Amino acid sequence: MLSRIPTNRWDFSAAAHLMNRAGFGGPPAEIAKLVALGPAQAVSYFVDYERLPYNTPNPAWAEPDPERAERLRAARDASPEERRKMQQEMQKNQREQIIELRAWWLRRMASGPRPLQEKMALFWHGHFATSAEKVRDAYLMWRQNDLFRRMATGNWLEMLVAVAKDPAMLIWLDQAQSRKEHPNENFAREVMELFTLGEGHYTERDVTEAARALTGWSYDRQDEDFVARPMWHDRGAKTIFGETGYFNGQDFLEMLVAQPQAARFITAKVWNYFAGTPPSAELTDALAATFRNGGNSFKPLLRTMFLSEEFYSPSIIRNQVKSPVQWLVGSVRVLERPLPPPLVCVGLTRNLGQDLFAPPNVKGWDGGLSWITTNTLLARYNEAATLIQGDVSPMAGGALAKRPNAEKQFMRRVSQVRIGSVDVDKLFTEKERTDTNALLPALERRLLQAKFKPEQEKVLRDYLDGQSDLNDGAILNAIRLVMSTPEYQLT
Repeated sequence: MLSRIPTNRWDFSAAAHLMNRAGFGGPPAEIAKLVALGPAQAVSYFVDYERLPYNTPNPAWAEPDPERAERLRAARDASPEERRKMQQEMQKNQREQIIELRAWWLRRMASGPRPLQEKMALFWHGHFATSAEKVRDAYLMWRQNDLFRRMATGNWLEMLVAVAKDPAMLIWLDQAQSRKEHPNENFAREVMELFTLGEGHYTERDVTEAARALTGWSYDRQDEDFVARPMWHDRGAKTIFGETGYFNGQDFLEMLVAQPQAARFITAKVWNYFAGTPPSAELTDALAATFRNGGNSFKPLLRTMFLSEEFYSPSIIRNQVKSPVQWLVGSVRVLERPLPPPLVCVGLTRNLGQDLFAPPNVKGWDGGLSWITTNTLLARYNEAATLIQGDVSPMAGGALAKRPNAEKQFMRRVSQVRIGSVDVDKLFTEKERTDTNALLPALERRLLQAKFKPEQEKVLRDYLDGQSDLNDGAILNAIRLVMSTPEYQLT
């Protein structure tokens, strides 16, 4: 298992697959560069991203607020009416900051030099699914996102400890209120069921005792930071996974990572995220062994995965449904157009069913075929027009009828934004823009990295041949036709 892909199998299709899965896709010229690098160097480009400098400014508000304590005191001392107005203003600011945060992250995905780092940050966001709907603090959501990015391919135990002490997580799973008199079991349960082991690999007593071990790990609201409260900690003996001792939170997380199931669980989930299908039992064993041999770090695992023959199996290539974020970022990249303004970006992904920083529940997004419904598929077709031709109205208008008033107001704001169309001259050579026989394979390589089905090629050819002039408008419509096929929804 996990034998290296032979060099003679490294071609345009394989390189495109790596770019689509380890990143967010890209134009043919970037894929060609990966082909020229060969598999080992191409994988290194993605995995060893620290070698690539990337200094991008954070949102202006993404830092501790020195005036926060004073505002909290002012709110406590204010009259009920004044407090209500202050809360409304704070809520409005938070909503605007979350919109800005979503757009900031999408820009990093679309144009940053470290696509795998952002792809892993997206994985961790879905794995440790935390929502701004409950946290209600854009700074804390940015801080968690930054944690995922900094530790994206590092050590598993270090990641778990950092997440357990992360302020957004402390609020999200109610760990901040857990004390020896009333241990809160939310985080203890979810860290075993959803984050490290999966169902059936722990007992209810493990949950109860682990919650006791975690008491005292809390959140300082004024300083917006983790705090250990010794007086809240249960110092008594606990029995977890059959072992008895005076365990604390660090001890519990170390015991978790040491469980044989822990490596199998997380490596299978990483494989499923990138390969688009769960690994077999045999492959899971091989992935877990690679992970353990690499010191429970994700970089050696990812390198082995991306170089393995199994990862380039015909059953895996172009067989994963694009998430809304993958659809948007990948489309922007293959169309070589700027990412739309923040309001439009948020409206696009929201229509497709994925609001960054607002996963539907503690399990995150289901992914796979759940991304495709009658409504979201139609939304993808409408939003293709938005990205290609700069027409926001189909995307915004189609969402209004069944949405609550707040959503209708948001989408009306979206509909007032104007974005430009795709630059056809940038995408295709002069010959491709004037010759249908040259344009069709160019569309294949850019949008699908695969051949059209015969009936699809016939529809496109008939359409293009029926135009009096192969002008920009006709070519933009041809792009939209391809982006409205089932095949374009796959990567």
